Formats: sequence, structure tokens, C-alpha cells
Amino acid sequence: MSKTTVVAVAAVLAIAFGALAIAGCGNSDEESSSQAESTDGAFLTEMIPHHRSAIEMAKVAQKKADHLQIKQLADDIVAAQDTEIAEMNEMHQRMFGESAMGADHGNLGLDDQMMGMSMRMDSLETADPFDRAFIDAMIPHHQGAIRMAEIELAEGQDQEVKDLAQSIVDAQSQEIEQMNQWREQWYGSLSPAGGVPEMNSGEMPSHEEMGH
Repeated sequence: MSKTTVVAVAAVLAIAFGALAIAGCGNSDEESSSQAESTDGAFLTEMIPHHRSAIEMAKVAQKKADHLQIKQLADDIVAAQDTEIAEMNEMHQRMFGESAMGADHGNLGLDDQMMGMSMRMDSLETADPFDRAFIDAMIPHHQGAIRMAEIELAEGQDQEVKDLAQSIVDAQSQEIEQMNQWREQWYGSLSPAGGVPEMNSGEMPSHEEMGH
């Protein structure tokens, strides 16, 4: 084989390998984008019922709370999360062309306890003192929303959805801190659930755990 032929063959192989590498990167980018879009969808479809359960708890507090501070917090939760549910439905319609109701994007990889959704509503209805029980139920519920939002911030891609997730982290972190202050002031100790959760990368669910 002549030197010219060897150079020509090498050039052809280099082009072929380069094309394969580019194609591989393209597939990887497409897969990553698809996973991020699934995270956006899962966040929206799981946060909507999560918000609805918070509203249900807050409406009980509007009727049964002893402290005006708890009644005001309940009013704020109902107003804010009703608005956010409408926004999330609009985001889902924009992104996926269909209602969030019944849509399947997998899940965020958190169980009911991690999402603060394991509380029984009837136990709150009959609790005494009510305000302490409400704080001890709403703090883990807020912690769950923050964990969900942190996954969206780390794994999602739609900027409007990520902006909403950040606003949830900011607002509900502040409310957790406020509720713990009230609980210590009124009942002598912080909530057993703790405070604002911190989620590091090692605690993030894998894509398999997230159902993507």
C-alpha cells in the first residue's frame, strides 16, 4: 500500500470515527433533555396534588386554629397555593399540550413520607391542641415540597418551572422557620420534624428511582 493510500485511509477512518462520536453525543444530549423534560412533568403532576393537600389542611386551620397567626398563615397558604396550582396547570398545558390531570411523567423518586404526605387528615381534625398539631403536620409537608422542588432545580430544564420551584423553596423555608418559632414560643419546643431540609447530591434519587 502506497504512502498516499495509507494517508487517505487514515483520513477516512478519522472522519468516520468523528461522525460516530458526534452521533453519540447527540444521542446523549437527546436522552438528557428527555430526562429533564420528564422531571419537569413529574414535578408539575406531583406538586399539584401536594398543594391541594396543603390547602385542605389550611382550610381546617381557618376554622379550628386558636392563634390568629395560624389563621393568617392558613389564609396565605390557600391563596398562594391555589394560584400556583393554576400556574402549574398552564405550564403543563404549554409544555405537553394536555391537562396535568391523569398525565404520566414518572415520579420524582420520593415516597409519601419524604413528601410529607403520610399524615391522616382525620387526626388533624380532632387534634388538641390544634395549633401544635397543625404545625407538626405542616412542617413535614413543607419539607416534602422543598425536597420535590430541589429535585426540579437539579434535574429539570424548563425555566418557568424551575423559577416556580425556587419560589416554593424560598416561601416554604420561611414558613417552616416561622412555625418553629411559634411552636417554641407557645409550646416550649421546636417541631419533632425539624427545620428546613438540606438535600445534597448524594441524596438525590437516581433516574431509575424517579421512574424516568
